[in-house]
Amino acid sequence: MNVKEKEDQTVKEQEELKTYSRRDMLKMSLLAGAGVAISASGIGAVTTMTNVFGETTKKSGSSAEKESVPFYGKHQAGIVTPQQTYAYLAAFDFTTDSKSDVIRLLKQWTVLSEHMSQGKTEQKFNNDWLPPKDTGEALDLPPSRLTMTFGFGPSFFNTKGIDRFGVKSKAPKHLKDIPAMPRDNLQDPFIGGDMCVQVCAEDQQVAFHAIRNFIKTAVGKAEIRWMQSGFISAKHGKTPRNLFGFKDGTANSGPKDTKAHDQIIWAGEGEPAWMNGGSYMAFRKIKMFLEVWDRSSLKDQEDTFGRKKESGAPYGKINEHDKVNPMQMPPDSHTAIAKRSGQQMYRRAYSYTDGVDSKTGYVDAGLMFISYQKNPDEQFVPMLKMMSKADKLNEYTQHIGSALFAVPRGIKKGEYIGQPLLSTF
Repeated sequence: MNVKEKEDQTVKEQEELKTYSRRDMLKMSLLAGAGVAISASGIGAVTTMTNVFGETTKKSGSSAEKESVPFYGKHQAGIVTPQQTYAYLAAFDFTTDSKSDVIRLLKQWTVLSEHMSQGKTEQKFNNDWLPPKDTGEALDLPPSRLTMTFGFGPSFFNTKGIDRFGVKSKAPKHLKDIPAMPRDNLQDPFIGGDMCVQVCAEDQQVAFHAIRNFIKTAVGKAEIRWMQSGFISAKHGKTPRNLFGFKDGTANSGPKDTKAHDQIIWAGEGEPAWMNGGSYMAFRKIKMFLEVWDRSSLKDQEDTFGRKKESGAPYGKINEHDKVNPMQMPPDSHTAIAKRSGQQMYRRAYSYTDGVDSKTGYVDAGLMFISYQKNPDEQFVPMLKMMSKADKLNEYTQHIGSALFAVPRGIKKGEYIGQPLLSTF
């Protein structure tokens, strides 16, 4: 084929692409394989009131990387902590039925967490014939605002009717598996887990070092069930954008708004003592069909969100943070439904990219949705149900992972992770 023929072929292909409507592309996606089936459960509660990412800590230079976040405190770090650039969320299953083994592991994790949050490692190269205590990839790296947040899943308290660790009577009031939503396509292994660890940092290598050392230390007591990495990026003071290119970060209360946190995040009334000052972490892995989205018109994209793509302003307004009026946007738009729901939660989500889907040849990417709330039965689940029924965004997304964890109150100096739960006193 000569140059002229190649140019003619390119023009022809471009003209053909212009003739495809969004509906055509959706049909083509469906024909490409079951892995591209469009979900009716959508991003759902993910971007409620258009906030996925919350406030971030992107700063000029490396100043943020040199900072450390205290591991001990009234509440666990990594919840209302201004969001770091990188995250890993991992779920573990215990391979032991011994409560003492669990306590021993959590004590080791506590020591590791304290040291790593300060930029320290357990590395001492004083024996050539033993594996090093620390994996070593964070040597000479600063703390990078590293935070580690721990939670317990429903199976930790009751596994097929068995109370493995004698803690069933201390189970949190609202801890149970998130109910299935219409057309969910949940895929192993991204479902449930005995325990979760959320690791966030400004340096991806520092974050991975932490999660890797938790996995290394757990050998013989727990094994990793699933792990997901994520990222966000925005200039300081600016709202981050999700992989659909829309601003996500409007509704979360500020990191110092303790009144709002008490109303939305921190558990207390009716909960066991170890949950007072804790929270519930909801996780949903949400696949985003980027190729289908990228072939939709700008108007179609903005109608889907009910906001302007460039400015983030709601329909009928000028600025991103102007008051939303659902009557001025399509009734099935994401923002309109979120606003009408009136539900509040504290979102801490990250985008993810996992290479290429081998079944479809499409980019495997989406949203690692994480939210914190004091009562998932009243805050998260109703929102998820409402979004699953009518959200226009459902045409471009599919939920493929789900889990709920009870996050204990903060760890006091001298305690180990989960001590008030596991202690017999």
